[in-house]
Amino acid sequence: MTQRYSALKKMGSAMAILVFIPILTDLSMAQDFKAPAKTESVELTQLFEPREFVGTNKVPLKYRLMKPINYRPGKKYPLVLFLHGAGERGDDNLITLKHGAKDFADASRREKYPCYVVVPQCPNDQKWSDVDWTLETSSQPETPSPSLATVKELLDEMVETAGVDKSRIYLTGLSMGGYGTWDAIARYEGYFAAAAPICGGGDPKMVSKFSRLPIWCFHGDADTAVKVVRSREMIDALKAVGSPAKYTEYPGVGHDSWSSTYSNPEFYQWLFAQQRADN
Repeated sequence: MTQRYSALKKMGSAMAILVFIPILTDLSMAQDFKAPAKTESVELTQLFEPREFVGTNKVPLKYRLMKPINYRPGKKYPLVLFLHGAGERGDDNLITLKHGAKDFADASRREKYPCYVVVPQCPNDQKWSDVDWTLETSSQPETPSPSLATVKELLDEMVETAGVDKSRIYLTGLSMGGYGTWDAIARYEGYFAAAAPICGGGDPKMVSKFSRLPIWCFHGDADTAVKVVRSREMIDALKAVGSPAKYTEYPGVGHDSWSSTYSNPEFYQWLFAQQRADN
């Protein structure tokens, strides 16, 4: 075992949950993502309907929506918001299905956890959170990015019109979307029932705003695109204020810490078990 593993173990099992998996190829943040394979995209594009939303800024936001299986009018369903990485930005409304979508669309998983899954697409020249990815720490921007603000308006509209259980709105994102996840839970305090940021980073000074929120954070300790210190500092700050946040750090894994996360049945069991107590 490495000295890093030993140090983490001394912090306590609640602080670091280490999962041993094979070393994966590191990917640059700007090249996280290739378009889905043709055979896969046909099935996913049938399940994830292409849509467009126009908020108060009047700039169209493209997104994909998977409805709950066996949807019944009048019933309220959980909603999962998925924020993609930097390489999936654009306006093709297809590449966003590369990561995570096939896992949420698994037939048995949909039967067990019927829910909405919303996958918005960030334009090429924007981010989910306007911070510098190369830094080892950063501060919360004063205002939300235009894309994140529009996503929040979309969710608010769905809560009002689409039979969304507002006590069970979940947020997860990878890489650039991991940054967006930390940003959103600090900015929209009390809105989400749980959050799962993957290989991202946030502002440790903001943790008091979500110290009681169920959080499961993931990162690879060999990540060179987003340094693992970004997740460690957030977990350290959360633990300092008594948060029950969970942390999984994958030894030897580079930037792809999402594949093992989204394929793990325990992740979904944990996620869908969370519910806002005030509702």
